[in-house]
Amino acid sequence: MSSLPDRENRIRKLEELRSKAIEPYPYKFDRTHTAAEALANFDKLSESETMVKVAGRLRTRRDFGKTIFFDLHDESGKIQLYIRKDEALAPLPLIDLGDFVGVSGTLFKTKTGEPTVNVKEFTLLSKSLAALPEKFHGLQDTEQRLRKRHLDLLVNQETREVFRLRTRLIALTRRFFDERGFLEVETPMLQPLYGGAAAEPFCTHYRVLDRDYFLRIATELYLKRLIVGGFEKVYEIGKDFRNEGLDRVHNPEFTMLEAYQAYVDYFQMMKLTEELFRLLASELTGSTTVTWMGAEFDFGKPWQRVEFVPTLQENIGTDPLALSDKELRNICKKKNVEVGDEAPYGKMLDKLFTELIQDHIHGPAFVADHPRLISPLAKVHRNNPQLVERFEPVIAGVEFGNAFSELNDPLEQRKRFEEQVARHEEFSVMDEDFIQTLEQGMPPTGGLGLGIDRMVMLFTDSSTIRDVIIFPQLREEGK
Repeated sequence: MSSLPDRENRIRKLEELRSKAIEPYPYKFDRTHTAAEALANFDKLSESETMVKVAGRLRTRRDFGKTIFFDLHDESGKIQLYIRKDEALAPLPLIDLGDFVGVSGTLFKTKTGEPTVNVKEFTLLSKSLAALPEKFHGLQDTEQRLRKRHLDLLVNQETREVFRLRTRLIALTRRFFDERGFLEVETPMLQPLYGGAAAEPFCTHYRVLDRDYFLRIATELYLKRLIVGGFEKVYEIGKDFRNEGLDRVHNPEFTMLEAYQAYVDYFQMMKLTEELFRLLASELTGSTTVTWMGAEFDFGKPWQRVEFVPTLQENIGTDPLALSDKELRNICKKKNVEVGDEAPYGKMLDKLFTELIQDHIHGPAFVADHPRLISPLAKVHRNNPQLVERFEPVIAGVEFGNAFSELNDPLEQRKRFEEQVARHEEFSVMDEDFIQTLEQGMPPTGGLGLGIDRMVMLFTDSSTIRDVIIFPQLREEGK
């Protein structure tokens, strides 16, 4: 055995391969079967002594006298290789675990009954210069799993399954809206003015136009433009970006679904939400009952309804909308809800509700009928002018999205924007172009936004958003 460090030893083998005119990184390999296909058709292939060609990464090696057994892994699974040392298959002596190889041979069963390839031809496909992680059964360091996702995927089957399910969830969501006549569209990620949410944007400078642009914080205002333009059902699944914190349910780059339908209100959006989650639960888990973080949630039943103002009023003992700024701030202090000294009334209301009520909702539930003050894009509630027709889906205290009967009165929309700006609310802007679009006329419309990443958390029983984003943002290593 070489005394050289592993990487140097692998590079030495690489050089030796090239000196023997063996290409360590060939262009292709004509595979006939994946590991799973070879195993699924084992009886037929072994009886006919058909030559199969499989390819993948060598993960384990077992030497028994004159024979070697390898486990070869591809995306479909693994299959055992049997090689006789006296076969002198080049470049076998220069092979390491972690290398990609292609082999040809017939199938048989060993004495222990394991289906195996009796290797007759052996081709190196990619020489690995770095050893596999020592802990073959899983990369355990959470930080390294996230920073080196390729290793996490390589050694943790559960991680691969999370991202397979994520892909299925997005495909099912697309199917759900496509079957209901929605048109999938793409709106700009770089926008001259951010909007559609209250969040700090990322800013970049567009040199050719000599002006600042923003990575979008929401797709809402562009999708509504399409409703004005004549489309009646549109949706988009795409990235949004918010220059804000990192925590269990927040990542600055995240994936959102937004859908808009003309001639309906937020009650129809509630129905759509229930139907979507019921479909996802059934297709992804085989049941309408889903377990997340030790608790069960039944998506086969109608969702609970929690009204924002009455529920908060019951908790604090007074009508929250009848209080002055000072009185509301005192209640926050009394309830140990931390708010900044300059926090506006709306932000205090929202934080009070989140910490006193929402965090304790089991769900699935719709938190409905928010104060008008904190909902500038929603239509005024038809029964109470202090409220709007809005709901948030909440499961296990986690908000999964936002939905409105969309505000389509351009004069009222202008007034709302002006009120926000006058209150000096953080990141509030006057979007003149959007108001002019509304002046063209937008029909009654229901809108729905759902966080795809949080939905994946739910259906994979993941406790943090970083586990369901394949390459999450992380602080600089060591900080």
